[in-house]
Amino acid sequence: MEIRILKYGSEDYRKMVSLRTEVLRKPLGLIFSKEQLEMEASDFLIGAFDGIQIVGCCILTPKEDNTVQLRQMAVDQELQGSGIGAALLKFAEQTSLKHGFTILKLHARKEAIGFYERCGYGLFGPEFLEVGIQHQEMQKRLL
Repeated sequence: MEIRILKYGSEDYRKMVSLRTEVLRKPLGLIFSKEQLEMEASDFLIGAFDGIQIVGCCILTPKEDNTVQLRQMAVDQELQGSGIGAALLKFAEQTSLKHGFTILKLHARKEAIGFYERCGYGLFGPEFLEVGIQHQEMQKRLL
């Protein structure tokens, strides 16, 4: 498996959008708008590939001075539990540090909280509704 930064608008980016649509959006009856995707142009787009097939992805969106937000973490449904998510998260943390970020935050779906806790993330604030389902903000200090 190879994990790498993707170029916005590239063929690999289109594969990433398709994976996110299948894993994260379709189950909720949602699709991406053109405007939502355009906002990703300045984000760090991360993809995990097995050959030419994308098997996982996530996005890093810079926030405050030293904080970056992990978004849109998705792993092919048939491969969940195989370590791809943990590898993506480690790559995202290394990328964050390389670019001067020391805090990584995320909005975890309830079913993913245990995964992020095992990776060293702590709960932050109350549960909230996002895209129609319960989420919990989580954070990790990277240094």
